Amino acid sequence: MTTDRREFPRCRFFHYDYFRGRERMECRLLRRSGYGEMWHLKLCRTCPVPRLLEETTCRQLVLEGEVVRRFGLFPRVRVFAVCAASLEPLDNPLRCPHCQQK
Repeated sequence: MTTDRREFPRCRFFHYDYFRGRERMECRLLRRSGYGEMWHLKLCRTCPVPRLLEETTCRQLVLEGEVVRRFGLFPRVRVFAVCAASLEPLDNPLRCPHCQQK
């Protein structure tokens, strides 16, 4: 059962592999953080990562993600961001005070 490629998210952490009839999709950000088993394609619809990667002012953004449930029901991806240049956690991953000064 192959999914139409236009439905796939445009994110550098999304991985799709179709090899010899075996279809495999995963989020490598969540897999690296230990939440790979909780990932499903619907999580990508509300994931903030693609927007962060496009609009951030940080030149060396490092992300970690986790799956949390809102109100105990709705799973969402929560992101923790760090500027690798200053090694400071970012409260707002869209704006990095260290990278904006340069």
